Amino acid sequence: MTQMPQNSTAAAEVFAEMEAARAEDVDWREGRLGVYVHFGGDDVLNVAKEAYQRFFSENALGPSAFPSLKHFETQVVSWTADLLGADANAAGNITAGGTESIFLAMKSMRDWARAQNRGGDWPEVVAPFSAHPAFDKAAQLLNMRVIRVPLRDDYRVQVDAVEGVITVNTIGVVGSAPGFPHGVVDPIEALASIALAHNLWMHVDCCVGGFILPHARALGYAIPAFDYSVAGVCSISADLHKYGFAAKGASTITYRSAELHAYQPFEFDNWPRGRYAVPTFSGSRPGGAVAAAWAVMRYLGRSGYERIVAQIMGARDQLVAGIEEHSELYVLGAPEGPIMTYAAHDLDIFAIAEVLEESGWLVARGVQPPCIHLGMLTLMHVPVVEQYLHDLEAAVQAVRQGRRQTRNTNVTYGG
Repeated sequence: MTQMPQNSTAAAEVFAEMEAARAEDVDWREGRLGVYVHFGGDDVLNVAKEAYQRFFSENALGPSAFPSLKHFETQVVSWTADLLGADANAAGNITAGGTESIFLAMKSMRDWARAQNRGGDWPEVVAPFSAHPAFDKAAQLLNMRVIRVPLRDDYRVQVDAVEGVITVNTIGVVGSAPGFPHGVVDPIEALASIALAHNLWMHVDCCVGGFILPHARALGYAIPAFDYSVAGVCSISADLHKYGFAAKGASTITYRSAELHAYQPFEFDNWPRGRYAVPTFSGSRPGGAVAAAWAVMRYLGRSGYERIVAQIMGARDQLVAGIEEHSELYVLGAPEGPIMTYAAHDLDIFAIAEVLEESGWLVARGVQPPCIHLGMLTLMHVPVVEQYLHDLEAAVQAVRQGRRQTRNTNVTYGG
């Protein structure tokens, strides 16, 4: 613990200390990490920065004070819902990130069930084993339970297993498009059919895929149905600060109808100030994040996103082909989006990861099965695909020849 500085410090000295502090940070522009940063080009980055700066001090908590932010949010939500196949009845909000979007979907789902006297004291939501931990985080806070069910050999959820765990306390079903661990899209149509048959809420986690899968489909990629075009889908989470290329933190939570969205807000009046009403979990919300999201979507339009997505998907295809040239390696499943993972038949995949790290790559790992996780590909990865495949060849050779074994089996994401 250090004490709060007693005296003021010159701005130049403050900034110098900040630059010194970042000396050990990964230079994400070199494309040697697969998570945390989503890059759509310097032009997009500059638009986001400029827009954020223009609304740096404004607060989206106060739409009456800042109707501009309300206008931006309304349009971003409308554009997002349109991209995801919704009609004019859709509604939603900008949130601080995917975790908040998922939390709000879970809260809305719970309150929707409460209004029907369903779910008991601990409402249950059925989710794939591969669903994001944010669902369990939300459940812990909301007195809910997440029932995780196994995956098929292709890393998508076992639909029959979902049907098999539904009880009188079940209120919802979750699917991912795509799931973060393996990059594949769950069978959303089959899950939604189950939800409809049992009058359950169906949520699709598109935090990764919401702003890339529709554009990939427009480019000719075979993307399975996952959005509001599927009957039974009630809500979708989609991150603006991932493949929307907006500033952090910004995500969206949308609902098929305003009636479903009505279960999301929080209201309270048992205090001296009077009625307190907020649409999201957060109170104050950074106006800069809202403005940047609007500006980037307005700047790019569908054609701009398609231009970027074409390059990202091309890099993914090149990586898949290069990895599968090695008889010892194989790609897990058939990834539809920008996430891909690969494993080894007879070699130690974590040893390969460590050799890659010695070549300067920040390598993410998965554990079921043991694999290398290439995170979320963006434009910063496009120029380094050939170098990555070259270094991967050297890593495979080193492990094949017994020159390297795993030293560290710890696998952590976010910690």
